[in-house]
Amino acid sequence: MSHALKLFVLAGVAVTAFASPAFAEEGGRALISFSGPFGAGLAMFGAAFGIAKIGAAAVESIARQPEKAADIRGAMIVAAALIKGATFFALIVCMVGG
Repeated sequence: MSHALKLFVLAGVAVTAFASPAFAEEGGRALISFSGPFGAGLAMFGAAFGIAKIGAAAVESIARQPEKAADIRGAMIVAAALIKGATFFALIVCMVGG
């Protein structure tokens, strides 16, 4: 894990742990709601990160073995399509359920 990612995760845990007043209800409704739109945003963030990692690995692989560029490109497109499919499913579930 990179140093920046560790700091990001630690900051998220700290905010969640120490933000108990934000989770208090005011007038019958919570100030912060981890519902459908939050889950959809999280799914989109995860998909963007995954596709970026696939693209970076593919470009690096093509740079190392230019003769295999077509095979690598095909595998990258299939993997990105699978991630997008799962992301759209998560998006629909979050919006319908939320």
